[in-house]
Amino acid sequence: MDLRTIRVFGITARVALLLCGMSGTAAGEEVCETALVSNLPPSSFRSSSQLSSSHAPGFAKLNRRDGAGGWSPLRSDRYQWLEVDLGERTQITAVATQGRYGSSDWLTSYQLMFSDTGHNWKQYRQEDSIGSFPGNSNADSVVQYKLQQPAVARFLRLIPLDWNPAGRIGLRLEAYGCPYTSDVVSFDDGSSLTYRPGPAARRGSKLITSLKFKTLRNSGTLLHAEGQDGSGLRLELERGKLRLLLREGTSSSSEPHQLTSLGSLLDDQHWHHMVLRQKNSQLNLTVDKHTEMVQIPEEFNHWDVKLLIVGASQNSADPRKNFQGCLENLMFNSINLTELAKSNDQQVSIKGNVTFSCAEPVSVAVTFPGPRSFLQLPWTTPSTSGATSVGFQFRTWNKAGLLLTFDLPGQGGEVWLYLLDARLHLQIQNGGRMLLELSAGSALNDGQWHMVDLTSRRGRLTVSVDKQEGGVAHASPSFPVSVSNQIFFGGCPAEDHNQECRNRHSTFHGCMRLLTLDNQPVDLIMVQQRLLGNYSQLQIDMCGIIDRCSPSHCEHGGLCSQTWTVFHCNCSDSGYSGATCHSSVYEQSCEAYKHNGNTSGYFYIDVDGSGPIKPQPVYCNMTDENTWMVVQHNNTELTKVRPPSGENQHLVHFDYMSEEEQLLAIIHQSEHCQQELSYHCRKSRLLNTQEGSPFSWWLGGPGLGLVQTYWGGAHPGSQQCACGLQGDCVDPQLFCNCDADRMEWSEDSGFISHKESLPVRSLVLGDVWRPGSEAAYRVGSLQCHGDKNFWNAAFFDQETSYLHFPTFHGELSADVSFLFKTTASFGVFLENLGIKDFIRIELSSSTRVVFSFDVGNGPLEVAAESSYPLNDDRWHRVRAERNVKEASLRLDELPVATQEAPADGHIHLQLNSQLFIGGTASRQRGFRGCIRALQLNGVTLDLEERAKITPGVRPGCPGHCSSYGSLCQNQGRCVERAAGFHCDCGLSAYTGVFCQTEVSAIFKSGTSVSYTFKEPDELSRNGSDVPSSIYSDPVPRGENVSLSFRTTQSPALLLHVSSHFNEYLALLINRHDELELRYKLDSSRDAEVLRSSMRGLANGLLHTVAIRRSADSVSMQIDNNARDDFNLSFAGQLSSLRSLVLGRVQDSDALDPDLVRLGALGLTGCLSVVQYNSISPLKAALLHPDTSPIVVLGPLVRSNCGSSASANPYSAENTHHLSDQSGSVGSGQPLVNAMKTDSALIGGVIAVVIFVIVTVFAITARFLYRRKETYRSREVKAAKQEESQDFHYNNQTDARNVSGENSKEFFM
Repeated sequence: MDLRTIRVFGITARVALLLCGMSGTAAGEEVCETALVSNLPPSSFRSSSQLSSSHAPGFAKLNRRDGAGGWSPLRSDRYQWLEVDLGERTQITAVATQGRYGSSDWLTSYQLMFSDTGHNWKQYRQEDSIGSFPGNSNADSVVQYKLQQPAVARFLRLIPLDWNPAGRIGLRLEAYGCPYTSDVVSFDDGSSLTYRPGPAARRGSKLITSLKFKTLRNSGTLLHAEGQDGSGLRLELERGKLRLLLREGTSSSSEPHQLTSLGSLLDDQHWHHMVLRQKNSQLNLTVDKHTEMVQIPEEFNHWDVKLLIVGASQNSADPRKNFQGCLENLMFNSINLTELAKSNDQQVSIKGNVTFSCAEPVSVAVTFPGPRSFLQLPWTTPSTSGATSVGFQFRTWNKAGLLLTFDLPGQGGEVWLYLLDARLHLQIQNGGRMLLELSAGSALNDGQWHMVDLTSRRGRLTVSVDKQEGGVAHASPSFPVSVSNQIFFGGCPAEDHNQECRNRHSTFHGCMRLLTLDNQPVDLIMVQQRLLGNYSQLQIDMCGIIDRCSPSHCEHGGLCSQTWTVFHCNCSDSGYSGATCHSSVYEQSCEAYKHNGNTSGYFYIDVDGSGPIKPQPVYCNMTDENTWMVVQHNNTELTKVRPPSGENQHLVHFDYMSEEEQLLAIIHQSEHCQQELSYHCRKSRLLNTQEGSPFSWWLGGPGLGLVQTYWGGAHPGSQQCACGLQGDCVDPQLFCNCDADRMEWSEDSGFISHKESLPVRSLVLGDVWRPGSEAAYRVGSLQCHGDKNFWNAAFFDQETSYLHFPTFHGELSADVSFLFKTTASFGVFLENLGIKDFIRIELSSSTRVVFSFDVGNGPLEVAAESSYPLNDDRWHRVRAERNVKEASLRLDELPVATQEAPADGHIHLQLNSQLFIGGTASRQRGFRGCIRALQLNGVTLDLEERAKITPGVRPGCPGHCSSYGSLCQNQGRCVERAAGFHCDCGLSAYTGVFCQTEVSAIFKSGTSVSYTFKEPDELSRNGSDVPSSIYSDPVPRGENVSLSFRTTQSPALLLHVSSHFNEYLALLINRHDELELRYKLDSSRDAEVLRSSMRGLANGLLHTVAIRRSADSVSMQIDNNARDDFNLSFAGQLSSLRSLVLGRVQDSDALDPDLVRLGALGLTGCLSVVQYNSISPLKAALLHPDTSPIVVLGPLVRSNCGSSASANPYSAENTHHLSDQSGSVGSGQPLVNAMKTDSALIGGVIAVVIFVIVTVFAITARFLYRRKETYRSREVKAAKQEESQDFHYNNQTDARNVSGENSKEFFM
């Protein structure tokens, strides 16, 4: 691995508080459950108010009956609180509540707050999201809640949220825990602590540093560790995040680079726990409950730390880069550095003002959490100098919101200071007329504290944000700007009858602090006590901001953004979708794309769905019965060996377009994989030597690969080539052709199909240095077919049958996808239970699928309704997902049904029972039918293996044509396979995987395709395996004729069918450019002529013709125009058919004179998908000329001229190429351009290549036309081999097989 390449893997774990030795100690208590409140004096209790002296907060002790039996406030609203001072910082593990004795007063829900100082409260949250706790249901019972993570604090505050509606707020409480001791040290701007470990402490490959810190500053160096060679690690705060930086090398001037960052809003003056743990080249950084793992260079495996600087970095001259705040329990490799510093240990040196206590500044903040939050303050400061100033700090995630507003004196107007698009705006209006407007700052919704000053002095108005960083705007209004009598922050009262506050902007959601009016600080504690101003829905003495993007719930590289209440994931360009970018938008294999109706092309494949492996572009070849997934590498060409001078071996390494984990996943999930390995040689031996060791070998398999000493077509470990296995080597005594060491060119080639040996990683060629030795090698692309996951199925034949698997783990994100088919109208597909939580997907009715679950917030369900029956014994697809934001369910291709998750609710899905598939633990409402391709979070469950050992369940599930048969087009017939289906195109004039590829050819004036009908007795004597489209009933009862054509020739004969009795059918374009159909059903009668109503058909455009005759009724339809209907005067039959001719008619003895002339002209143009009843003469001529009763005279060149997209219909060179198969990404269509980089260069190269190809083909066509008799037979055979679906897959990129003779000519 490149030392500069750092692979960072983020993991979020739900962990308990770390060991007491690292975060403080519980003094001798093994179980931290001591009652903390019951023995406290009344002076330790405070409250917002009390109903009477007998309802005082000192009576709020659990199970006590003193006073009125508990605490009750004067008013029952959400602004009340009860506070307990524990006397010192204490570890709190549980809280219990009880109603007021002998009353109807109790709480039903409440919030918990903790603080070290009695200010700057921090709300305790479960699972980082839930801020409320369940209370009581009566006045006497005790409800205890054990904290998931113990809290360490001196002060506890309980805030009632809901209470018994028939009573009022009433409370008795208890807290449980144990004493907490710690060592504290504090730093100011210029102080630091340096520790120089002794030799014993430095030695080893492990490094563990832990501490707690709290600060009000969002930047500063926390730790700096330096090694003997100048390498170092540094932990520093930047914008409230903790960054881990690494410096390599011996130069102290080299700049460190960031390994990772963790945490957010760490400048909130609350304690945060940090652990840095190194073991060899792995480094774990933990902040609070979240851990990041990073890989560091191997030179750090035995890193020798010569010094550790705490609170500053080495040679730091800027005090702003130093840490300012408090540290607790500072440990380095189990050594307490604070104790060493206290004892003046010589290994520790102190710089500046370092103290061993934590003196915390009091900073009272206020939170505006809701849409009706506002703070109203009176303006009592007399303005003797005519100056007015307002100052405050704020932090928010929202781009918009009102910060403050006030009226100017004497109805002079209104002033608004607000955020819009994350910028600060000031507006002054009067009666709807804009008087002044200013703006300053940008990106102010970043969650950081921003200082705002609004000053009006001597006719000059200034608004500034973060003065030190710019963002100042000035104006000189013609009117004085001062506050009339009061000022509003954040919003306005809901009902302001005096109209003193009219908010035309959204309410501010965020925090404010350090409010000043005319440079006088505002006492927010007095506001909280209702002694100053007025407020609504505020949280005073705390900042309740939450960073919902740290850690980010957006998966697979999705970008997280947030507002005050929610977060959003931008999944653009990630390849994933959903609220958290969890589910892949791509299929997992080429097989899946095929069954969506796609044809060959480049597709993005996501082999593990929602798993960690990224999507990758591969080529899907669907021209064969098998669907091949093709992965290219950097050299699939036949390459001549040119060994460097002085070296006896030639080493070649192959780099694949897919990453390692993608390659291995493709190979693992495929039924069969292969890779061509060939060696062309002249006097260059390959494998076998006299002493037995091979001259050459290759490496294949996972990682760098293992040495392999067999060649393509042989068995692993055999040290043979294909000819040795087959016994046909040029020297029978040897096992490879090349080992004969002859001067003539030879070849050893074949496919490597042992999956454990794939892919081929590198080649080592040994016998290439001797004089006269020549060699060439070729390693083809990796090709795999058969998706084991896609067809993994089980059939449940009883309602009580089921399969069970281990517990499903999808705590934060869970997705389930599968296909089912059934004739039942109900049944449970999947169920997994926990103590309270569960997840279930079921068919609740014949048209409804329900996804239900509970993560602790109560059962939720998402339902998908269909307008068609789901019990139709066809495959239907179900995709369900649940994440922290929403749950979704999609049935087939119907719109997605979604259900939002509750705000601030439980988010972890906790299951503990077995996972049941096809049934439930109660064995009720089980599913009867088939379930296929079941995946949970990208992992396929092996239903077939489990079904083999489970009664009532059978592996596999036949009957795919009922679902996929419609994919077979143009009279193609669906044929069942054990795993999938196949389209038989025998009765179709088309070919291709879905019988959708037109069979077209360019006709010249001399081209003639003649099909000879067989007599009935001859047909019965000669059974044949060729497709039924080649032979037909010789006595049809009417005709069905269809074809497509392009031509500019008129008149022109398109098709002629004749019988042994001089009866015929002729289809032609007459001199008026009309389509003309001639019927002669009786040799004694004249031919009847039927003409189309449409003219101008010889216009070079593609036209499709369909003709139907039954007795004397004839219909003719051209393209999508109105059908022409005719009636013949004689309803005969074309009996004893002799031949069908396309193009020029060579045998004109039995033709009418007019047809003789037309037949001699032939056809110059294109014919496509010609079908007469059940035979396809053009398809037989192009694909089966050797096994069909076909005679081809003149040039016949297969083309795509019958395609409506063909740009040049008369170019014989306009054939199918890889680049023709393109479409869109993500919608199940092939990629237009899988590689999006360097598109201009690629386009230029393609243009040049196309120009060269067209030029070469034009010259070749001219030459071949002169040699048309030779060309004729070769061209037909080439077309047959190239396009026949009966041939094995041959990738165009790899179709460069060189014969021994050609190799000899090439390399000589």
